[in-house]
Amino acid sequence: GSRLTAALEAAGVAEVFVARLEAGDVHEDEAAARIAAAVAGGVVQPEDPFTGRANLFAADAGLLMPDRAAIDRLNAIHPAITIATLDAFERVETGRMVATVKIIPFSAPEAAVAEAEAVARSASVVRIAPFRLRTVGVVATTLPTLKVSVLDKTRTILDERLAPTGAVVSEEVRVPHSSEALTDAIRALAPHCDCVVVFGASAIVDEADVVPASIVAAGGRIVHFGMPVDPGNLLLLADLDGVPVLGAPGCARSPRENGFDWILDRVLAGIAVSPTDVRGLGVGGLLMEIVTRPQPRREPVPAPARPQRVGAIVLAAGRSSRMGAENKLLLPVSGEPMVRHPVDAAFGAGLSPVVVVTGHEVEAVRAALAGKPVRFAHNPDFATGLSSSLGRGIAAMDDDVDAAIVLLG
Repeated sequence: GSRLTAALEAAGVAEVFVARLEAGDVHEDEAAARIAAAVAGGVVQPEDPFTGRANLFAADAGLLMPDRAAIDRLNAIHPAITIATLDAFERVETGRMVATVKIIPFSAPEAAVAEAEAVARSASVVRIAPFRLRTVGVVATTLPTLKVSVLDKTRTILDERLAPTGAVVSEEVRVPHSSEALTDAIRALAPHCDCVVVFGASAIVDEADVVPASIVAAGGRIVHFGMPVDPGNLLLLADLDGVPVLGAPGCARSPRENGFDWILDRVLAGIAVSPTDVRGLGVGGLLMEIVTRPQPRREPVPAPARPQRVGAIVLAAGRSSRMGAENKLLLPVSGEPMVRHPVDAAFGAGLSPVVVVTGHEVEAVRAALAGKPVRFAHNPDFATGLSSSLGRGIAAMDDDVDAAIVLLG
């Protein structure tokens, strides 16, 4: 005790505040551990608590299925008790943190902790629907205008999408974009796969189009066409004798997240997807602006009156203190001082003007760039940091410069 007191006094600590638990209080770590164990239910793995927090981790790869009503009940029991999870239907891999229980103060009332345990045990608060479909059949239709390289890239991207789920493409067939050829391909492929994905060479416009009509002709039924997710509007969901069939929208050829990912994940996890489920995806369904999509109702943007002018700012003012006594900018690289290389790159890219901001060892840096048609801007405040040098470089630009690329010396 005396040693601790002496250490606190030496550190200049004059007061120490102590939290003393009262009868009926449960220490924050114990409370978090008890509630987390009840929430886990053998489905997710709780971590040992620390500072009133117990994290929970996925025991399997799949889709997270939190019970929103139960979580809302838990968070309403007492202000000291909170639980947070990832979003519903989020894809998780084994070992990923999916939820956390946090006790806000140093303790929570025993009655509140016991009630939280009871609520957690009465429901599957956090469960994971594991990916269980393993084989995916792919049918890609072709047209003379569709390059083979596009089909190959589409397959590669699908393989990458499937990899975290454990599913693989068991067979791929490419047929002409006609109802007869596509019907035969779907009918032949479906009995040997857990799921079928159809990439049409032409976008689906309605349920009478080639892809949906072929699925029906093969003996399948259309579950739903269209979804309020962009990108992903033109997704088709169908079923053929219990085998899910997806008519992929054009955005499924892109590796970026889109509506196809959402439905594919649910299908691979064995989760039934109804038209109501699809229609309920609108909030949060605007994933990205499609800048390449034609907007005929917009006024065309006039071309600039002159070509844009782009300059370069080479930041060469620093001390390079991590190199010790040597100035890194002046050290030889391939026979030339390092600072000449970004300057040469700027001129090689056609940038103009090329402004070099100097500071530390200004004369030596200038000498290293002798013969280069650069514009120097000195920053006497270089010791204050990179931002001051950046400001000097921007100020040295001509008024008609539209943009500048910043390079480190």
